[in-house]
Order: sequence, then structure tokens, then C-alpha cells
Amino acid sequence: MITAHHNAPATQTRSTIGRAINVIDAVARAPHSSGVSNIARETGLSKAVAHRILRELVACQFLGFDEESKLYQLGPGARSIGLAAVRELDIPAVAHRHLAYLTEVTGQTSTLSVRQGWSRVYADQVLSHHEIRMSVALGTTHPLHAGSSSKAILAAMPDSEIADYVAHHRLDSVTEATITSASALWEEIARIRELGHAASLGERQVAAASVAAAVYGVTGQVVGSVSVCGTKELVQGDERQQLGRAVIRAAADVSADLGAGSLAPDGEEEST
Repeated sequence: MITAHHNAPATQTRSTIGRAINVIDAVARAPHSSGVSNIARETGLSKAVAHRILRELVACQFLGFDEESKLYQLGPGARSIGLAAVRELDIPAVAHRHLAYLTEVTGQTSTLSVRQGWSRVYADQVLSHHEIRMSVALGTTHPLHAGSSSKAILAAMPDSEIADYVAHHRLDSVTEATITSASALWEEIARIRELGHAASLGERQVAAASVAAAVYGVTGQVVGSVSVCGTKELVQGDERQQLGRAVIRAAADVSADLGAGSLAPDGEEEST
């Protein structure tokens, strides 16, 4: 009897916590704010039970509730925990297996760059198995207008941030192929956004070429880029399109593992 008396509350507590987590997960995964009926359907709970749990989660600010629309969305409590988890993420560790696969399918060296303010830094690479191959110096910092890894990040930033970068940073040439004109850079950004990837032909290293795509974090903000790099022949003809598709896929996989889009920036809603 004593054992049963002590076990019952523990079982009940786990059940309650599990239901609350399921409700939070249903709200987080929904492409837009949800009503109680939809949440009950997604979690398999009765509408009455779902409503009770929702009220408690709103009371502790884990969820927000719009009185006019009667819809629920993530609240400041959930966002705070989510952002704390993001701070613990080791982006190179998360990305490494995707880099390894990218090198396997393309045969080229793959790299990960992480944005640091108005520049980016090489954080990881997986070298090609070819005898003649490209490599990068990890930990080195580069401007956001030179090379595919940089341009992929720049193109994924809001226009206001790009304008700020152009206004306050000299577009210095790294090689003769580096874009140094603001108008040409904006044209390149439009091209990158249309294609979904950036390409470089000797913009940062004279004999090198690369193709890159942006990586996004949990709030939907760009956090870095994934690239493949090799000789200049890399970005010519059909080869560029194939590599473009490969880096877009790899960058999307890294972004998904980082929780991209699971929290919208403050004051914004995720698109449906």
C-alpha cells in the first residue's frame, strides 16, 4: 500500500508533464497560431484537457493567447528556453556529418563558415580525397563581399543589413575578380537569391572556385554557410548547377538540425 501510494503521484506527474510537452510541441510545429480544437486533434487529447493545459501554459507565459482570434502561439517562456538551447549549440559539431556527406557526393572539399558580425570565419572543413585538392585555413576571418561563402551569407541577410554593410565597409579587392562596386554587389545578391546559392571564380583565391549556400539558425536568421571548393573548372557549365543543388541540400540539412525556423524573430510570425 505504501509503495502504491508513493508511485501514483509520480505516475500522474509524468503523465501531466508529458501531455504539456505534447501541447507545446504541437504549438511549436504548427506553421501558424493554432486554436484549441486543432491542438486537441494534434495531441490526441480531449478538447477539455487540452484547454486546461493551454490555460496553465499561458499563465506561466510558456504560450501566448490572442483574445480576439482565440489562437495560441509560443510565448516568451518557450522562446527563452529555445534561445538558451541555441546558445549551447556547437554549429561545427552539428554540421560536420553533413560536410562529410557533401564531400562524398561531390568529391570536393567542403567547408563550414560561421558569421561573426560583419565578417565570417572558417569553422570546419572536410578535405577532398583527391591527390590535388583545395583546403582552407580554419579560424581565418573574411569580409562578406568576397567569395561564395561570404556572399551566400550576405545575400541571406535582410536588405537593411546589407545596405548597412555596403555603407560602412569598403569593398576592398582581395583579387582582381573581387566585386568592389556596390551596384554590382546588389546585382550579385539578386542572382544568388534567385539561384539559392552563390558562386565564386577566383574572387578570394586566384586559382580557386567555390559554390556555397546559407545556413540558418533557430530564429530564421543566417548563421553561416556551407560550400564546396576546388579548381576554377568547378563552377563552369553543368557542374555548377549540380554542385549548387548539393550545397543547397547540405545547407538545408544543417539548418534543420539547428532548428531553423522553429522560433520566429521577436515581433514576427513564420510564414504559412
